[in-house]
Amino acid sequence: MNYCSHCGHALTLRIPEGDNRPRHCCNQCGTIHYANPKLVLGTLPYLDGRVLLCRRAIEPRHGFWTLPGGFMENGETLAEGALRETDEEAGARVEIGPLFSVLDVVHVQQVHVFYLAKLVNLDFAPGPESLEVRMFSESDIPWDDIAFRTTAMTLRAFFDDLRVGRFGLHTGRVHPAHAPHAHGSTHGPL
Repeated sequence: MNYCSHCGHALTLRIPEGDNRPRHCCNQCGTIHYANPKLVLGTLPYLDGRVLLCRRAIEPRHGFWTLPGGFMENGETLAEGALRETDEEAGARVEIGPLFSVLDVVHVQQVHVFYLAKLVNLDFAPGPESLEVRMFSESDIPWDDIAFRTTAMTLRAFFDDLRVGRFGLHTGRVHPAHAPHAHGSTHGPL
């Protein structure tokens, strides 16, 4: 960020009084521009032990499979955003369930949040951001073509929980793919 969105003057990077982190500050109007993590919301739509995945029609990871999800918009709750993204990307009607996974992706300043969501029916269709949508059993998932590690981690947790017959809340941190503590699929920027 170079210029103030309030007055247009150049910004300086400094620690404002009473803060402990460098922020982009406008010396003209006094506005402090905070850069905070973005929320990515989605669902894990399922029915009869199978999950609904979307093949991406957009970058990043065009052509790879993911759960329906995207960035939270102003004026909506977490659940409302997850439902909106599910409708936009998969045209799927779901009954939203409990929060299922919350994954910190610190290196790209994001938090990924997925809800369990039972499909109401099998009437779904790709939206403008999806090439296709399809149901998968665990053995049919194209693991090498999953777009993001947060998707792979959420799917693995789902099938592990399905086997024991009880769903819990899964949390974790996704490290950069090149980091020594990286886990999950090595595909994708997350």
